[in-house]
Amino acid sequence: MGKARLLIVEDDIDIANMLKIFFTGFQYEIDVALRGAEALEKTRQNLPHLIVLDIMLPDIDGFEVCRILRTNIRTSHVPIIFLTQKDERSDKLQGLELGADDYITKPFDIEELKLRVQRAITRAEQQSLTDPRSGLPAGRLIEEQLRRIIRQEGWSLMDLRIRYFDAFKEVYGFVAGDDVLRFTAMLLGEVVDEVGTPDDFIGHAGSDNFIVITTERASPQMRRRLKERFAEEVLPHYSFIDRDRGFIVTKNPDGKEAETDLMTLAIGDVSPSRFEFTDIREITELAAEERRKDG
Repeated sequence: MGKARLLIVEDDIDIANMLKIFFTGFQYEIDVALRGAEALEKTRQNLPHLIVLDIMLPDIDGFEVCRILRTNIRTSHVPIIFLTQKDERSDKLQGLELGADDYITKPFDIEELKLRVQRAITRAEQQSLTDPRSGLPAGRLIEEQLRRIIRQEGWSLMDLRIRYFDAFKEVYGFVAGDDVLRFTAMLLGEVVDEVGTPDDFIGHAGSDNFIVITTERASPQMRRRLKERFAEEVLPHYSFIDRDRGFIVTKNPDGKEAETDLMTLAIGDVSPSRFEFTDIREITELAAEERRKDG
């Protein structure tokens, strides 16, 4: 996997910087928020793999930050470890009741915190809760959302796949490929924020395959924006030469060179007003079929 993203929410600048330096040394990608509102905004902009959250913050406390994250579909799965200066049972119980995954009391052993961070991220991945590259909800969480919507009206499920991703990864390597997956996850979040609703869901179904559950009303505009922005903003992932000529050179199984187009998004969408569904598998099968029709 690529670097796991940690969000450190701590108003003590010295502690925040110390944690940033420490975890950066272990190949984590670190962002810091000094206030609760800033933490919510940063989480919305770039979904972290885990949040280390101080309870005592200058605006809204960590409990409220946790409550807001847990009640939002797009952030409800992100593991949270509380930092607290109090060793009180009531604080621990309140945090766990709100859905925190763990807690550690200040002053804390930084090596112990590192182990708890590693354990929480690994547990989420092993339970098929998140994809290790994008940090987005995966397997089981996607299935839960499909079961939630199947008896409802007014939704649209979009099945997205990155065309020519395998050829790109063959030429540029898996590290560059993981960068494209993270870029795609961020782009999905930005477009959903732009034209969708706070209740929209974004998932990573595997490899180069993503899903978005939005409203039927928002789906057409979201589809256009995603295809337009992806085609334009994916270009910096290519070399100048490949961007300029508009293709990359790959090799066929027989060793002959072939030209492969630059990456674009293929998108198929389904909704209960257009199709009837008896189980969640039909939703994904029909969405994939629609996506394959997207020339």
